[in-house]
Amino acid sequence: MEGWQKIVRSSHAFPVLSSSGIESLSADEQDLEASCEEGAGCPEGCAEGCAEGCTEELPAGENGSESSSSSSSEDDSDTEESDTRRSDEEQEKKDSQPDRNESGGVNCLPHCEHCRNENAQREQVTPRRLAGGQYLLKLDADGTYQCSVTGLIFEVTEAVTISYSLLSWSKYAGLVKPPWVVGGPLFDVHCKAASALTSIAFPHSLCLGDGDSHPAFKVLHIKGAGAAIEPSMDYSASHVRWLVSSLSPVGPLIRSEEPLLYHGAVVLYKAVDSDPSLLFRVYVATNNESFIKDIAKAVKHSKKKFIKIDKPPVCQKLLQKGKRYRLLCEPEAEVTPEEIEFVDGSLLKLKSYIEVYLEKHEDFTLSLIELESEAVVWKAKLRESDWIHYDQNKNELKRNAVSIKRRKSTNSFSEEETHCGKKQRSNSTTDGIKTTNLLTDQQLMAIAKLFGAEWKEVAIECLQMEMKDIQQIQAKEQEVNMQKFLLLSKWREREQSNGTAQNLYNRLGEKVSYDIVQLLEGFMAQ
Repeated sequence: MEGWQKIVRSSHAFPVLSSSGIESLSADEQDLEASCEEGAGCPEGCAEGCAEGCTEELPAGENGSESSSSSSSEDDSDTEESDTRRSDEEQEKKDSQPDRNESGGVNCLPHCEHCRNENAQREQVTPRRLAGGQYLLKLDADGTYQCSVTGLIFEVTEAVTISYSLLSWSKYAGLVKPPWVVGGPLFDVHCKAASALTSIAFPHSLCLGDGDSHPAFKVLHIKGAGAAIEPSMDYSASHVRWLVSSLSPVGPLIRSEEPLLYHGAVVLYKAVDSDPSLLFRVYVATNNESFIKDIAKAVKHSKKKFIKIDKPPVCQKLLQKGKRYRLLCEPEAEVTPEEIEFVDGSLLKLKSYIEVYLEKHEDFTLSLIELESEAVVWKAKLRESDWIHYDQNKNELKRNAVSIKRRKSTNSFSEEETHCGKKQRSNSTTDGIKTTNLLTDQQLMAIAKLFGAEWKEVAIECLQMEMKDIQQIQAKEQEVNMQKFLLLSKWREREQSNGTAQNLYNRLGEKVSYDIVQLLEGFMAQ
């Protein structure tokens, strides 16, 4: 463990990059992003092969060809209700401090009373977000830097630009063979000057106690259709450090003869429908960003619509494979299943969950209990205020969609725009039979106003617009909302009869905010 401290070198002054407001990429960044999207390997001259030490070659998995894809608790109290509520609220406020990172997942480095505290000082840097779930980090000097979003630690020997993305372990389940198990999230890292990136430290989800245990940490290095298990250089209470051999998907593995103890997380989702009852999904997971990302993806593709409930997710007691846990609800609710056996589901495509059903709206408390010791692992108080703002916002969006439909044309639009609107309306009927309506100017303006700073990336990636189109619009129009509107108008003109809400909804997919998705669904329902 002492060897881990040796890798930390003095930090250099570095301006933190803001993750809000995506700016135009530089030429170098554009080249880097393009190479990442194409799945290019490391540049010529990068050290190929495995790190020093023995490696175990693994057979190709059926999913190996996908390797280039980019992809709280509260205090447990038995006092009277008034004291319990006050205690819970105070503890919840305290626990709601940064347990969550910018991507909506759980912080990879939770405080744990069993883990040895680390005093290593590393420069915290915030990456720029790119489309497709990628992050971009521009480092101005040599040193050791830690990503504030993912927890990754990069050791570099010179100024470099690094891009990376979080991947799903389930895609590569065939490459992880017993006795090896997943130890933390899986990442795909790219660096234009690959030789300058000497080591990467990956966050892991295991609890190593006071440091007396000596688990066998290694890393799975996915190469094309196969993979190799390579040695780690060192590990700490929170990270596994790997000497970079070549750049492609890499993630930590662990082999241990003793039962593994995990830092856990409980993730909550509420069903959104017109039913007056309440339906929740409760996921019990390891504190592994790949696992938690998979959960969010599974919920998104569910037949029901769900929203995430923001509660402190980190478990205050460790989770152990094979132990049984029960979710309790006060007041009583239907909980299915009543008990679960904990397993790390990182490699499973289907993520198991507990369903909680309440017939009426009222405040309630959820508690995850370890059956063997009856210890409270996680606890949270849920109130209507936790989701009422979402419902109000959704209703407001529906009202806006209806008002836009009923609003008559005004003189604020140019003669050309009015003519365009008339042309759309005439195209909505064929031989007296109503067909799918084209998006109107008013609808496009409503959508444009909801787009954030990422609108250019969305236009290029999802709508197949070109940068020259954006530049031409910006040269003619200074107001940002009008720029977005004109771009959407250009897309509608190109699509002709396919310039519909349904087509735009299909193209934007998960790249836009939920507000835009709801607005488009409102347009489609008209």
